[in-house]
Amino acid sequence: MSLAGKRALITGSTSGIGLAIARALHADGAEVILNGFGDSAEIDALCAELGALYSPANLLDVAEIEAMMGKFGPVDILVNNAGMQFVSPVEDFPVDKWNAIIGLNLTAAFHTTRLAVPGMKAKGWGRIINTASAHSLTASPFKSAYNASKHGIAGFTKTIALELAQTGVTANCISPGYVWTPLIEGQIPDTMKARGLTREQVINDVLLAKQPTKKFVQPEEVGALAAFLCRPEAGNVTGANWSIDGGWTAE
Repeated sequence: MSLAGKRALITGSTSGIGLAIARALHADGAEVILNGFGDSAEIDALCAELGALYSPANLLDVAEIEAMMGKFGPVDILVNNAGMQFVSPVEDFPVDKWNAIIGLNLTAAFHTTRLAVPGMKAKGWGRIINTASAHSLTASPFKSAYNASKHGIAGFTKTIALELAQTGVTANCISPGYVWTPLIEGQIPDTMKARGLTREQVINDVLLAKQPTKKFVQPEEVGALAAFLCRPEAGNVTGANWSIDGGWTAE
């Protein structure tokens, strides 16, 4: 229970990677604050499971971010995990989609971080973890906004780490490849139909084409890495971009 007495806010944590991180931090003793959208009964059940607090704040609204951070702060651990994706050639990329992706994936992390840092500095301890992506280190076509936002969050993380290097506050990002989540699983039947492929072909030749291990990253693996970065043993780990992508970015 190395995180007993610490309060952790994880954005985008009502499902998928964020929920796995929340569970890992809870297992290490942290008090958890969930944020995200979803079925209210399911969110209530998660709060009961984790003894968690919950914020429905829309991270595209600065006023809602400020209200959330004011209500639940100061936090000891901030995990900026909320994100979204859209695929389109750049000349056809909808402007509203570009703005939303940059707003949620990058700008929201700026706002939560700027509001969390004063409390962390006052305590002389803090952990900031940003969920980036393999696309923070490499790029894929038709994902201009996502690639830009994830490259941006990696640079933002390094900057914050340098600014806070002597304060007891660390900042790191985690860059997963394809993670096995309900969202990914739900894409398989449509891709099978659209491309005339079997389930195995979709998994190996489409989704895992760039991951040499041919294995999906599991949400619990990302959660375990996040938990490590919050522990005392990681007190001198800062400014790093941790790949967990089955070897994707090694090529």
